[in-house]
Amino acid sequence: MNTKTVKKLSIFSIASLASVGSIFAQSSDSSDAAVQAGAVVGGLISGLFGLAVAVLVIVGMWKIFVKAGQPGWASLIPIYNFYIICQITAKPVWWLLLIIFCPFINFIVIILLTLALAKSFGKGTGFALGMIFLPFVFYPMLGFSDATYTAPQS
Repeated sequence: MNTKTVKKLSIFSIASLASVGSIFAQSSDSSDAAVQAGAVVGGLISGLFGLAVAVLVIVGMWKIFVKAGQPGWASLIPIYNFYIICQITAKPVWWLLLIIFCPFINFIVIILLTLALAKSFGKGTGFALGMIFLPFVFYPMLGFSDATYTAPQS
């Protein structure tokens, strides 16, 4: 074979590979737009759902803080709200350091604080488990219920 034929074959093979690749990679613009629109709608729905859950928990915590004689706005400030919960449940303030700086131990401390918070309003362990696993239901339930705060003995 001469060099002209080899060049033509190599150009032909490159062109055919490119066309085969474009066949497999083709997609319609309408399906891409539909997928993108679905992603946007799904993102908006999940974002709104997450916002609603957060608002329910915050409103419930606000009411709980007010019932315990603490300022409701304290539930909005991330680390300060755990400080207030330590005061409400009569737990030592150094537990706050465990929450902030000790991974995995902080889960245990938060569970113990939630148990103590439920007990300080006259609720049991089952209600505390509800506060742990379904906070968007049980925090507003505790905040808007007739449960009264009883300061634990320190």
